[in-house]
Amino acid sequence: MPHLLVTGASGFLGGRTAAHFAGVPDFLVRATSRSTKKAGVLTQLGCEFVPGDLTDANFVSTLVAGIDIIVHCAALSSPYGIKSAFESANIIATETLLQAARNAGVSKFIFISTPTIYVDLTSKFNVKESDPLPRKPVNRYAETKLLAEQIVLSNNTQAIQTLALRPRAIIGAEDTVIFPRVLNAYEKGKLKIVGRGDNLCDLTCVRNVIEAIQCAIHAPDHAFGEAYNITNGEPVNFWEMLNYALESLGYDRVTKKVPKGLAIRVAGLVESYYKLFLPHNEPTLTAYGIAVLADHFTMDITKAMRLLNYKPVMTTKEGIDEFIAWHKIQ
Repeated sequence: MPHLLVTGASGFLGGRTAAHFAGVPDFLVRATSRSTKKAGVLTQLGCEFVPGDLTDANFVSTLVAGIDIIVHCAALSSPYGIKSAFESANIIATETLLQAARNAGVSKFIFISTPTIYVDLTSKFNVKESDPLPRKPVNRYAETKLLAEQIVLSNNTQAIQTLALRPRAIIGAEDTVIFPRVLNAYEKGKLKIVGRGDNLCDLTCVRNVIEAIQCAIHAPDHAFGEAYNITNGEPVNFWEMLNYALESLGYDRVTKKVPKGLAIRVAGLVESYYKLFLPHNEPTLTAYGIAVLADHFTMDITKAMRLLNYKPVMTTKEGIDEFIAWHKIQ
């Protein structure tokens, strides 16, 4: 009976992943996070919940004892923050966990990476894993996740097989990032269409990410040592998708527009102000945020479909509807 460790279990993806595998026959699930906010729920579902710090080598070596497969979801995923915090959460924690996994005889290490590593504030279509990456990562999150991914993939061996998944914009019930951020901006009257409003984007239902993890666990040997784009496989108009969600929640559509060039200039001024006077706070507007709202960004998932046998099991509309149903009862 495989013993699975899921990190970041108090977060959106980690919590949903741990809960899912707790219900899969023949899997034993150990979940970990610094926070214990989901400990009660996950324990009731049958998970063993072990809170702790992944940068603590002694704790981690105890944590991975008896584990066969690690799904490493834990990360500091904010678009803004202090460099040392990102290095600690995304690089040191991954190195510590990987070293302990090797020592403990863990057989598979699945790393949740990010397609933010592709972002360079321009539109991109059908991005492949083999496409050249920007010379300079768009933010510290992208920089540290890329370094962590490279460490994980370089440690792929017969003893411990490693691979990385790059899911784009995860949505669904328990989402605390994408739609909550948008709704917060909307309710403050700060949400406007940036640019022409025709930008296409890829999203990924959390259920599809879990499906990709499942595929990775059962992947053939030759599929390891690689990174894989993961999406719903159906690019959508960003603003049509957003307005569908808003209307489903009883809000009016977003119709007011602001030129992209103006938005980027304002974002630059805001970021400069925060760097000078509020260096520990996330700016209310960033160039990266403008890119998310205005640029086309679609990804090619052919590699995952071919080597992992990945097939999306939920549509984008179903993922949005799942979030809406959950949000209404919060």
